[in-house]
Amino acid sequence: MSKLGRVLVAMSGGIDSSVAAVMLHEQGYEVVGMTMKTWDYASSGGNRKETGCCSLDSINDARNIAVNLGFPHYIIDIREEFGDFVINHFTDEYIAGRTPNPCVLCNTHIKWDALLRRADQLDCDFIATGHYANLREEDGRFVISKGLDEHKDQSYALWGISQQSLSRTLFPLGNLRKTQIREMALERGFNELVQKPESYEICFIPDNDYRGFLKRRVNGLEAEVAGGEFVMEDGTVVGKHEGYPFYTIGQRKGLGVALGFPAYVTRIEKDKNRVILGNYNDLAKNGMTVGKLNMSKYADLWGRPTQTVTKVRYNDAGTPAIIEQVEGKMVVRFQEGVHAIAPGQAAVFYEGNDVIGGGWIEASYNE
Repeated sequence: MSKLGRVLVAMSGGIDSSVAAVMLHEQGYEVVGMTMKTWDYASSGGNRKETGCCSLDSINDARNIAVNLGFPHYIIDIREEFGDFVINHFTDEYIAGRTPNPCVLCNTHIKWDALLRRADQLDCDFIATGHYANLREEDGRFVISKGLDEHKDQSYALWGISQQSLSRTLFPLGNLRKTQIREMALERGFNELVQKPESYEICFIPDNDYRGFLKRRVNGLEAEVAGGEFVMEDGTVVGKHEGYPFYTIGQRKGLGVALGFPAYVTRIEKDKNRVILGNYNDLAKNGMTVGKLNMSKYADLWGRPTQTVTKVRYNDAGTPAIIEQVEGKMVVRFQEGVHAIAPGQAAVFYEGNDVIGGGWIEASYNE
């Protein structure tokens, strides 16, 4: 048994998680590799070859790394629990007129729980992933902070992980840049990992056609939601939409209406089967409410209005805001208007590089 402990590493078969496993192995941890089968694309009705973290090639790539370095590797099938929770939630949110974020939900409720259960079964002290983020203990709290590589930072997707889970988590790549990861892989002879294309799609929608996915998942969806109206902010009806679940806040392309100026989806009114359109300025909101909070750096912020930089989507640079915890929700007041705030997406609050906490956007407004 290693003095550093035994660690279960989530290995997708990609370069990041593979190098994370290699690093921990070389540092002296007793490494156990595990690849999670979350989804098979054929069952969604798609016609594209299965790629990404759930493909047979990726599973084999992860296993080959383990075999070459001499540590055990396991495959676990979590398709049922993944589908029941993540995919059902994804579908339900669009039907409710919101825009879901399945990757954050999966990290929070599926992957970490699944890994920790297996870690206990395999007598592992820790779990580790290839996320670009940092983690430290401070004043009795486990605090997530941004990864060194600002272009790869994944702290936004990790806000929902519980303190108990973080206490057993390692992020080996947090203080490295992607260029360094590639160099490390090449130095160790893992050339194929460097040449492997990275996937940025939702794992269960590798063709990026979420509309087609929804149609296949929900029988009769089009008949149920089609025929509603496109309505301008002033109430003018300007056309018919294909179904409100097929649109997201901030969408400009693919609307199928010609108005003589760029039009954007500003709101979705599910109960009235209407999609509201406006110009770019109509998208700007200076406030929002966020629910289902998970606090990281501080246990709570009751009675403590706090200056933050708040992100409303993964690729958002963030906007200065005052947050105030009120009745189980966070009231967020931006210093300037933020465009395309979408209910259903995650909001994450930062203090410098540290994640204070996050939650799910419920509504946006102008004060």
